[in-house]
Amino acid sequence: MRFIVDCMLGKLAKWLKILGFDTVYLNRAEDSELLILARREKRVLLTKDQELLQAAAGLPRLFIESDDWPEQLAQVLDAFRLRDRAKPHSRCLLCNVELKRISKRMAKNLVTPFVFERAPSFAICPSCGRVFWPGSHYEDMDLKIARILRKKSTPRKETRDRRRGTKPSEDDNQNGSSFV
Repeated sequence: MRFIVDCMLGKLAKWLKILGFDTVYLNRAEDSELLILARREKRVLLTKDQELLQAAAGLPRLFIESDDWPEQLAQVLDAFRLRDRAKPHSRCLLCNVELKRISKRMAKNLVTPFVFERAPSFAICPSCGRVFWPGSHYEDMDLKIARILRKKSTPRKETRDRRRGTKPSEDDNQNGSSFV
């Protein structure tokens, strides 16, 4: 699943990347640019902007209801049934490119001696060259991810349908997506 996220949803975009989902976030893009990119790259538009939602007619899209990022994330994960498809820590948070595992030996000249001695594994972004490893924040992050992936949001389907001004088709219900 590939997403494009409007400028009001930066934290949601970050967490989708943390969970391993291909997510484009351009914080200064015009609506027309987002729509062109969504069409060209076949991405699902995630937005809080009603006008952008209407302009995206014909594109897969989801209106994000909450202002709270954990609820936003739960809405997306549930709408597209993505909880079992998450691959945490598999994407570069800057480039959105899939990370490549590298051996400890290969990481030796890319990280400080302190990190090299203590980190059990490494990955690198093939685009920007940034190196990732399970650092001091890793356990807390994994606990948060486990909570996110376990938690199901409470369905607010009628409210969502009213806000969109549409009702999902039978096909939408069968494949578990509640996007327009």
